[in-house]
Amino acid sequence: MQLPLPRGPITARLFDALTRPPHAFEPAVPDSPRPALDDDDLQLALFACYELHYRGFDEVDDRWEWDPSLLRLRQALELRFERGLAEAVPRPPAVPPAQLRRALTELVAAADRDGPQLSAFLQHRAGLEQFREFVVHRSVYHLKEADPHTWAIPRLHGRAKAALVEIQSDEYGCGRLERMHAELFRATMRGLDLDDSYGAYLDRIPAVTLAIGNAMSLFGLHRRHRGALLGHLAAFEMTSSLPNLRYSRGLRRLGGDGTARRFYDEHVQADAVHEQIALNDMCGSFAADHPALTGDVLYGAACALALDRRFAEHVLARWQEGDTSLREAGLAVGLP
Repeated sequence: MQLPLPRGPITARLFDALTRPPHAFEPAVPDSPRPALDDDDLQLALFACYELHYRGFDEVDDRWEWDPSLLRLRQALELRFERGLAEAVPRPPAVPPAQLRRALTELVAAADRDGPQLSAFLQHRAGLEQFREFVVHRSVYHLKEADPHTWAIPRLHGRAKAALVEIQSDEYGCGRLERMHAELFRATMRGLDLDDSYGAYLDRIPAVTLAIGNAMSLFGLHRRHRGALLGHLAAFEMTSSLPNLRYSRGLRRLGGDGTARRFYDEHVQADAVHEQIALNDMCGSFAADHPALTGDVLYGAACALALDRRFAEHVLARWQEGDTSLREAGLAVGLP
């Protein structure tokens, strides 16, 4: 993946530094009137910092990953991001471990009841170009699906660890390349005549979408957030089966074949099973072992639900205005 185009003073300075060998530089995170979750410059800079822990960028020296200057910048960016999350997502009260399953279920049910129904729109009303836009948004995560949550594995023990490994094993296709969920999503992209290479559309992705992936990486890369990461994954699994059924039906309505729909079809059944594992064996066992962290688990779930709601509201609002939900980056005015 190539470094994207800068979106402001933070990314301009960061990308300039990253294209040279690692060196000491004094990062600055200027104040911005924009909320952190909607700040393109902030979210892209944070995404780039995190990406060095994943596949990196072609023109960036791998030694930047743990460079002290870069870590200082990332810390400053994370402070703004965490404040933005705290302002946008009310922290649910902690509950006794035995009540965590019920609290998570109620949290998800409330979000489903009150949130915008993007999946229903994609099933019944979306045109082909709108569905392709949706897939482009989701490619930021789905092309590295499961990787952020995998950071939690070495930070757990016992039953919670075994449960997470069971979920992640399915996400990675149980060791079979053609069954890996990231590979299935690449097939969906190809079926829609989209570029399936990693990061191909990063310049088109707005802050509201980057924030979804950045929250996963924030929780995954800090041990202190391991409870939030598990709650985030649980919310993902609990809100997956029905929307993916709708996505599959919508893509079939638009002419998508079985190969293009397989990613969504796979999640309908797999995530129904993962939901129970995540609720009972993963989060339940973690809460029993760490009763003081049940509030963190619920907060991680609340962040996942709130960020997804903001994304859906953004997409639907733009479409209702007859506009694209993607950024117009440079001269890129349309999808290939």
